[in-house]
Amino acid sequence: MRAAKTTLKHIRRSPYQSAAAVFIMMLTFLSITAFAFIVFGSSAVINFFESKPQVTAFFKDTVSQQNIDSLRSQINQTGMIASTKYVSKDQALQIYKEQNKKDPLLLDLVTADILPASLEISTVKIEDLGPVSQLLQKSPYVSEVVYQKDIVSTLARWTNAIRIVGISLIVILTVVSIFIMMTVIGFKVSQKRDEIEIMRLLSATNWYIRWPFMLEGIFYGTIGTIIGWIIATGGLLYFSPYLQTFLQGIPVFPISPLFLVGLLVGELVLAVFLGILASSLAVLRYLK
Repeated sequence: MRAAKTTLKHIRRSPYQSAAAVFIMMLTFLSITAFAFIVFGSSAVINFFESKPQVTAFFKDTVSQQNIDSLRSQINQTGMIASTKYVSKDQALQIYKEQNKKDPLLLDLVTADILPASLEISTVKIEDLGPVSQLLQKSPYVSEVVYQKDIVSTLARWTNAIRIVGISLIVILTVVSIFIMMTVIGFKVSQKRDEIEIMRLLSATNWYIRWPFMLEGIFYGTIGTIIGWIIATGGLLYFSPYLQTFLQGIPVFPISPLFLVGLLVGELVLAVFLGILASSLAVLRYLK
């Protein structure tokens, strides 16, 4: 109780410094929350594309069903395949009719005999598309291999770049927030240097002296985290209709409330740790 009252007194006596510490913590955890949303969304997008047929191998007309089954078994044994789907000539014709049902002229010109059978393949990872495609191209049974190499490769590069930039930004802001909290709390400790010396002369323990400043660091971290999380989550909910339109059916939304609450709890744990770390470092020099 005494430590809490002392902490509130410290905060009231220097509101501008306290606001600066809360602001930098808010920026840090706003960035962490936004980065978590980006990683979650990009992972959902990649998983969506990974679940779709990403490579299509068209077979030659002379290939037998036994040859197709042999090739299918061969690629499944690579460990890179999530699923395969065989599309016969008749099934290809049905797909063609569905896609061109508004143009009867095109339907009259195409029969099942001129459409190739194919194998639609999904890989476990996007990075596996290249090796699987090369394996199929080498097969004597395959006439053509089609996959959206540029789109998939660009998606993977952008996702990796976003993660690198996001992690770098979070590390920088975390270090800055620790230094700013150390500066704010250190300044307050220096103002109470004489009081601390008297307390030490009265046999006060280091923990007794340290607790009010540690609670102050926890306060800055907790308030900054909650504000940053609210801003980021509110922004996500506000823009979610526009994002859903942009993503066009990719199942990113709605985001589970459990994920949002779990993210907040994790950030609060991190904020408490940073607050304790910064305040402990600030007070340490005066307790030697």
